[in-house]
Amino acid sequence: MRGLTQRQLEMLGFLRKFIAEHKYPPTIREISAHFNIAVKAAHDHIHALVRKGVLRCDNNRSRAIEILEEEENQNKGIEVPLLGRVAAGQPLLAESNWEGTILVPRDLASPGNYFAVQVKGDSMIEAGIMDGDIALIRHQLTANNGDIVVAMIDDESFTLKKFFKEDYRVRLEPANKTYSVIWVREVTILGKLRGLIRQYG
Repeated sequence: MRGLTQRQLEMLGFLRKFIAEHKYPPTIREISAHFNIAVKAAHDHIHALVRKGVLRCDNNRSRAIEILEEEENQNKGIEVPLLGRVAAGQPLLAESNWEGTILVPRDLASPGNYFAVQVKGDSMIEAGIMDGDIALIRHQLTANNGDIVVAMIDDESFTLKKFFKEDYRVRLEPANKTYSVIWVREVTILGKLRGLIRQYG
């Protein structure tokens, strides 16, 4: 979105979430408290977003921050969080797991909650999933055998693999013959692959 920095993406995500929950925007002080930054720093970030055409702000009124381009984005697609490492004990979509947001085509995202992860490595290339792809994941806690899922192992790392439930264990299977199957007793399903976003050159 218009070259936003990671901090600006985080701030925009916070504004969207706050407005969705409270039905009104936060004050500058509430923004500074949330990000543990000075009021002036929060003010500077907001004005940077105003200059980039993402926000409208009336300095003469409290709670006068307005997010722009909502209608345009509604037509183009939906914004979903791009996740980095998911920390143990945190809700999956906690803001601390976000690396930003991405806009995905609306026809890829049927009703549900979504997140995205960047594929690292070539363990799924035989399923057409390449290193650097953005995998769009529908958040769900269950899966059927053969589904490609994001699964959390040992409460500290997640992987994109084919899921198979056996009698006393789970098989997480790569789609690359040079990689070994991952066998685990327990696994936490974070979501099911819904689509891929790939950029060329």
